[in-house]
Amino acid sequence: MFRKNGKKDPELFQNVSEGLRKLYRTKLFPLEDTYRFHDFHSPALEDADFDNKPMVLLVGQYSTGKTTFIRHLMEQDFPGMRIGPEPTTDSFIAVMHGEQDGVIPGNALVVDPKKPFRKLNAFGNAFLNRFMCAQMPNAVLESISIIDTPGILSGEKQRISRGYDFAAVLEWFAERVDRIILLFDAHKLDISDEFSEVIRALKNHEDKMRVVLNKADQISTQQLMRVYGALMWSLGKIINTPEVVRVYIGSFWAQPLLVPDNRKLFEAEEQDLFLDIQSLPRNAALRKLNDLIKRARLAKVQAYIISSLKKEMPAMFGKDGKKKELIANLSEIYHRIEKEHQISPGDFPNLAKMQELLNGQDFTKFPVLRPKLLEAVEDMLANDIAKLMILVRQEEADMPSQKVKGGAFEGTMNGPFGHGYGEGASEGIDEMEWVVGRDKPTYDEIFYTLSPINGKVSGAAAKKEMVKSKLPNTVLGKIWKLADVDKDGFLDDEEFALANHLIKVKLEGHELPGKLPEHLVPPSKRVRGPEEE
Repeated sequence: MFRKNGKKDPELFQNVSEGLRKLYRTKLFPLEDTYRFHDFHSPALEDADFDNKPMVLLVGQYSTGKTTFIRHLMEQDFPGMRIGPEPTTDSFIAVMHGEQDGVIPGNALVVDPKKPFRKLNAFGNAFLNRFMCAQMPNAVLESISIIDTPGILSGEKQRISRGYDFAAVLEWFAERVDRIILLFDAHKLDISDEFSEVIRALKNHEDKMRVVLNKADQISTQQLMRVYGALMWSLGKIINTPEVVRVYIGSFWAQPLLVPDNRKLFEAEEQDLFLDIQSLPRNAALRKLNDLIKRARLAKVQAYIISSLKKEMPAMFGKDGKKKELIANLSEIYHRIEKEHQISPGDFPNLAKMQELLNGQDFTKFPVLRPKLLEAVEDMLANDIAKLMILVRQEEADMPSQKVKGGAFEGTMNGPFGHGYGEGASEGIDEMEWVVGRDKPTYDEIFYTLSPINGKVSGAAAKKEMVKSKLPNTVLGKIWKLADVDKDGFLDDEEFALANHLIKVKLEGHELPGKLPEHLVPPSKRVRGPEEE
């Protein structure tokens, strides 16, 4: 169907995955293929890239607890797992769901059309011999897949060649995963040259990056503060972004804490990290959409660069000299394209890497600019993506409870060991007596100094007392709404005690509940069932 201006209407899709696949094949792939995007940046996407479960990539120096972290999440060993203080994991292991335990070697994995790893074939046998898939039935793996990586070496060890481009393999995974977790050991914090190189290779994927400072129970609070500061300083130098990367501090394994002083901090951090990982299935479609937009922007820039180089080449003589000159002056070509087409500098590929790749190319075989291919991508970004965004929101609304379950995630959900159970507004949740009653005699003394009329104090009288807490009016207003259970604009002695209890909860650093929990409702205001009458 065409609109009056001659342009096609945006495509209609049944679901996000199908829409992304179709847009890529019909609009973006022709541009990529024409301007050699796959030789310079990233292999072509396949169907499995659009259909696969969210993936989590774990990266860190050896003995930072990557494999133990996976075992902690799943609460189960996985095939091929090796743990030790020396560099034990010498392979990339994709831990995925399967009906039976088993290991699929790399060479078999890259020919399986149902797995999103076929394009890893380009890294050759040296890599494929160090790549495997561990399959197993596990509740966590029903929602996500986890990629364990070889420990990054430090000092002299990093000089030993791996036989394949380690940073390039990690970059390949980074483009396709939903979350990248960098693990550091709080006990021996050093960032080797290879690790620095790896983190730089993950540039442009900072939005997926999270940092875990593991084994934090092995040091004192004072040492932990210093280590945390040193880590933030080191990361700031390497990642080179104005935003601070989110760092989670804790001890991510199922063993007793060596130094338990920071137990509450570790519990809160683990809960935050688990919530972040649990949200991945719900946000997977949005992540794939975002990655396709990033890819399309880079493909457009690639087309402008390649066609500009072709345009500058002489028809007959002096081709080699001109090629060298163009590579040397590539930054000027970048600047010209940036101005001519109003493209952000952040959309351009790394200059040094691009110059290196161009050295091996024959510029005379580069294609000229084909506006129709670019128009198709522009139309995709301007119209089709907007349609898909609506579909993303619809899919999210239809699956509000879609999140990672099983393993360690179950232990923190409900019951007395759930995060924050029995603390703050949850204090007294499983007690027979009204928890506010403990301090009610103290609150009653204040209540009767406010000259209650017919057993109640007015809002103005209560306000004079409540503002002594120095809490902001917005907070006190919420406390008033929660405490005025019968909504009559006054507080009786029980409601006044409840208001003071909630003030204490807030002053102790806890959040106020959105709705008053049953166990905090004053006894005289509780609705009794027929059997209690």
